Amino acid sequence: MDDAPYCDTPERAPAPADGGPPYAECVLCRKPTEYPESTKGSTLCPVCAWQEAGRTACSG
Repeated sequence: MDDAPYCDTPERAPAPADGGPPYAECVLCRKPTEYPESTKGSTLCPVCAWQEAGRTACSG
């Protein structure tokens, strides 16, 4: 089984190539999210959001 993490080591989020708004970084892995930088609160990438949902659903 592959022991590589779902999210690689923290890196700066790349600038969007399509000229769209700059996207916020995930607060856990620092990959780009689906949210603009102006989004308030902690933003998570889809992978970290899925993992966090699994953790909170299983914690009684």
